[in-house]
Amino acid sequence: MSTNIIAYQGHKGAYSHLSCHHVHPEMEAFACASFVDAMFMVERGEAQLAMIPLENSTAGRVEEIYRLMPKTQLHIISEHFEPVNHCLLAKKGTRMEDLRKVSSHPQALAQCDSNTKSLGLIPIASLDTAGAAEALLTMDEPGHAAIASSLAAELYGLEILRENFQDKTGNTTRFVILAKDSHMPKLDTSITFITTIMFTVRNIPAALYKGLGGFATNGVNMVKLESYMSSDTMQAASFHLDVEGHPDQKAMQYALQELDFFAKEVRIIGTYPAHPFRFK
Repeated sequence: MSTNIIAYQGHKGAYSHLSCHHVHPEMEAFACASFVDAMFMVERGEAQLAMIPLENSTAGRVEEIYRLMPKTQLHIISEHFEPVNHCLLAKKGTRMEDLRKVSSHPQALAQCDSNTKSLGLIPIASLDTAGAAEALLTMDEPGHAAIASSLAAELYGLEILRENFQDKTGNTTRFVILAKDSHMPKLDTSITFITTIMFTVRNIPAALYKGLGGFATNGVNMVKLESYMSSDTMQAASFHLDVEGHPDQKAMQYALQELDFFAKEVRIIGTYPAHPFRFK
């Protein structure tokens, strides 16, 4: 197995790439065309880790990931919260007053809408932020800018005309780092752990209510619950659950026993220390 590659989706300079640099600067970040490619590089042993976005404080969840995870045997070994600093980029020598158009991913354009309008720029949708930055290199049309990361500016030799170009502060993306092995950490009562569980409820009345009741009665805090339809029959929903706890704690063991009784296909896909961002 490779010991130095962390895979991510997107062009070089994407926010996933930036997160790879922040979390594992000692590893080689490898760009993939899709989430599937990045995740299955790890599954095949061609990369040790994958940096995958799960949700954004402004745009919400990345729904595709919830459907992909059950198709792999990967484990979450840690999480990372990356603040999004959108930068207005252009070719070197471009003046702010020369700008006419700006390209980026639709979500980035939406997050910078007010600032874009204040400059009178025409927004142009692109497949991703870093791709929009790279495209500037071969663009002859003057007055064209891109919204992307500072890393994209560095990689493609572009000038940052304005940092923090987003309309609102606090925009943050939560990433999970995936590995082929579970890396189950040893229980340490001084550390707050997050355990992520996937399960499907049985098709009986109040199955979800009863299955989750064990966490409430045993004092285990649920911090996230997402539902998605994973089968063609649409008879029962599947769920992604994050709780504060470690499987070696008695309270968690009792809660999981109750979940097992009312659910099926229960799978713990990771236990890892809670990121410090959660306590801000």
